[in-house]
Order: sequence, then structure tokens, then C-alpha cells
Amino acid sequence: MGEHEAYPDNTTLKKILLVVNIIILSIGTTGGPLIMRLYFIHGGKRVWLSSWLETAGWPINIAPLTISYIYRRRQWAAATAKGASSGLAPGPVLMKPFLFVASAVVGILTGLDDYLYAYGAARLPVSTSSLIIASQLAFTAGFAFLLVKQRFTSYSINSVFLLTLAAVVLGLHAGSDRPEGESDRVYTIGFMMTVAAAALYGFVLPLVELSYKKGKQAITYSLVLEYQLVMCFFATAFCTVGMLINKDFQVIPREAKEFGLGEFTYYVIIVCSAIVWQCFFLGAIGVIFCASSLSSGIIIAIMLPVTEVLGVIFFKEKFTAEKGVSLVLSLWGFVSYFYGEIKHTKKRNLNQSQKQKQNQPPPEMEMNNQSLP
Repeated sequence: MGEHEAYPDNTTLKKILLVVNIIILSIGTTGGPLIMRLYFIHGGKRVWLSSWLETAGWPINIAPLTISYIYRRRQWAAATAKGASSGLAPGPVLMKPFLFVASAVVGILTGLDDYLYAYGAARLPVSTSSLIIASQLAFTAGFAFLLVKQRFTSYSINSVFLLTLAAVVLGLHAGSDRPEGESDRVYTIGFMMTVAAAALYGFVLPLVELSYKKGKQAITYSLVLEYQLVMCFFATAFCTVGMLINKDFQVIPREAKEFGLGEFTYYVIIVCSAIVWQCFFLGAIGVIFCASSLSSGIIIAIMLPVTEVLGVIFFKEKFTAEKGVSLVLSLWGFVSYFYGEIKHTKKRNLNQSQKQKQNQPPPEMEMNNQSLP
């Protein structure tokens, strides 16, 4: 995201928060597509329901937001008791109108993206949809350059190139993964919808970063959680309209009884899908907060080959040579990106320490100042 007030002052805390969000994002990136494909493989047919589940877990954010509010109130009370605070008691909501509107717009776009992705996932194997979604990185990089003036280092350029090449290599085997009995027209529509989903989410990530920059308020992690809650609420509302029009709510009980793995498992899959997909969106926005939209896109791209491997394990999909090469390229891109980030951080810290030394007066001047009356 660049240097701005969103970063925590404590460098160690920032690194810990980044690692936690990367883990959360990794769980969502790998688990979400697998659970969604499991639903479709065993008899699920509701695309709007699947898209709705991608953000329906938004109430999960209420718990950490409540804890954050209680903590802020206690901090204010303690400061007031010591006479160190003269301001008003902190309210439960940090978000100002601009960020609320921005998160609502991003939420509607996310709801549309959810539908596009779910439509493709209903018609394509996990391996095929994952390789298409990997192209999202190129869209994220382009939109990040246009919207937030993302600076590219040689390492980030190399990482984008390698991860994009990994997607291209994976694409070489796409035709052999076409489901049996599926027409060319249905497969092509699913393919194009997934490409559209990759392009749209590649636009959404930098748009979130841009709204942080234009928000004109200190971006804290509590505010990021509020942004996530509002965004997912509006995305869920968008998909709820689609479900009502398509009468998905009325079909759920019947579909559960006819589900291949049993009625109880059907509802377990629905609940787990909502939770895991919430990990994806929370992790994506958290990484943007701690680093940048490009970093978030790279983490997503890195985990897609892992999804490929898990698809091979759980759904007995073929692990071709192309998938192996793609995995190696993705890991190489991962190492390249984070090696560049480590070098950039060390260089930035060195420059800051040098500036501090330059701003310090020489010892002779300090002694002269001490001798003055």
C-alpha cells in the first residue's frame, strides 16, 4: 500500500498481523473452491446459493469488533481517570461516511464477482477454474498501477511474470479436464464467466486500497474489520436478491434431502463454506491493510497451485506434468517476491537510520549548547 498511516507503529506487531492474515487468506483461497466444488459434484445446483455463501459469514466479524470496542472504552476510561483524556468516549463505529459508501460499492461489485465465480465453479473442475483465477494477478497488477500508482521492483515484476507463466503452463491441460457429458457451449460459458470473475476481483483489490488512501482517516485494524463487515453485508444483500428471484431459499430443503452425501452433510458443507470463504475475504483485506493489493493478489496466486494439489487428492483429478511445473514456478515466484520485500524493508530501515543520524547535532554542538546560560 505504500507508506501511510495505516501501518501500526510497532513493526513486530505489523509483521505478526501480516503473517496471521496470510494464513487466514491461504485457508480461504484453498478451502473455498474445494468446498464449493464438493457441493456441485454431489448434486448441488444452486449458483446463487453458492455465491451467497461466499460472503454470508459476515456476522463473524461482529465478535472481534465488539472486543475491540470494549478495549477502546477501557483505554479511554483509564486515560480519563488519570486526567490524560479530554475527548468524548469512543463510539462503537469508527467508519466515516466516505468509507461506508466505498465499502458498500465494493460489496456490490464483490457480490457480482461471487456470482461469476460460482457460475464457473459449477461447470469447471477445480484445476481448470483455479488456473483461470490465477490470471487475476495480472489484472491486479495492472489496476494497482493505474489506481494506486503501485511501484514495481525487479523482484515483484519477476514474481508476477513467474506466477502468470505458471497459470499459462497450467492452461495447457485444460481441455483434458472437461467434465464428461458437458457441452462445448456450457463449458465455454463457464470458462468466460471465470475469466470475468478474475478480472473483476483484480479490479476490486486495488479499489479497496484506493478507498483506504482516500478515506482521510487513520486506518486501524478495527476499521478494516468494519470495512469487511459492510462490504460482505452488501455483497450478501446483492446475492440475496438473486436467490429470491431464483427461488433458491424454497429449494434448499429439497436439495438437502437429495444431496449425494446426505442431508446432514449438506448443511455442514453450507456452514463450512460460509466460514471458509469469510477467511478468504478477511485475509485479502487484511493483507491489503498490512502490505498492498498486489501483495494480496500474489498470495492468492501462490495458493492456487496448492488448491490444484488438494483437488488431485480429494477429487481424484489428474496431476499432470504441467501442474508440477506450475507448482515449481509459483513457489519460485513466492520466494522472489518475499526476498524482494525483505531487501526493500532492510534498505528502508537503513535509510531511516541514516536520516536520524544526519538530523542529530554533532557532539561539539551539544557541548556548546550545554555551556550556554
